Amino acid sequence: MLTIGELASYAGVTVRAVRHYHHVGLLPEPERNASGYRTYGARDVVRLIRIRTLAEAGVPLARVQDLLDATAEEFAEAVARIDADLRAKVRELQEHRRRIARLADGDSLAVPPEVGDYLDRLRASGISQALVDGERDGWILLAARWPEKIPELMLDKVAQLDDPRTVRFYLLVDELVEHGMDEVRLATMADLVVELAEESAARGELDAQNEEMADDAFVALMDSFAADSHPLVERLQELMAERGWTGWSRIERADPG
Repeated sequence: MLTIGELASYAGVTVRAVRHYHHVGLLPEPERNASGYRTYGARDVVRLIRIRTLAEAGVPLARVQDLLDATAEEFAEAVARIDADLRAKVRELQEHRRRIARLADGDSLAVPPEVGDYLDRLRASGISQALVDGERDGWILLAARWPEKIPELMLDKVAQLDDPRTVRFYLLVDELVEHGMDEVRLATMADLVVELAEESAARGELDAQNEEMADDAFVALMDSFAADSHPLVERLQELMAERGWTGWSRIERADPG
């Protein structure tokens, strides 16, 4: 007969593991002998080895008991179910690894892939990382509010980057952040925004874009986020108003009345 230490050694586990299997009911705990010790036999070694093998294969301990007592057919069915669960977990872990890899490559946290690609385009255009980070945070808000609209919105944003005037606007923002408020640069930016807005309105695109931003409370939240980011936003809006346009997240013609 074997002591608990000898049982553990034959089965290739620790004494602590044996005691745990006793506790959860997988391995029956023998009665103490006359000397006050628990002793084990060959059947205990076999059962413990089977428990260890199933556990090492990834079978949850809660399901080990069923497999130990299952018929051949029940065992095969249970193993198939466990395999399916493990495959699902592998896919989940692979997705976690993919997301971690994107973060390691510099992609942004908490934004859809389309937004990450757009932010990469901004970086490639020479936009500062600080400004890219601000854009990222704005898109985090948008993606939280309208996740289903992000692919279409990003198509528009990427198309805008093909226009040198849009890139020029971003570069002017960087210059203002670096050098401080400058009325000449601000006026140039206001002119660019109004020029692009008027062209978009003439093509019938501006109304459609504004309809996508129909939540007034959320638009106010986005506008406050932009205004809090830098004082140039407030001054730029004043200059835009002088040119007949209002808004920031949702740009519209000013009411003439």
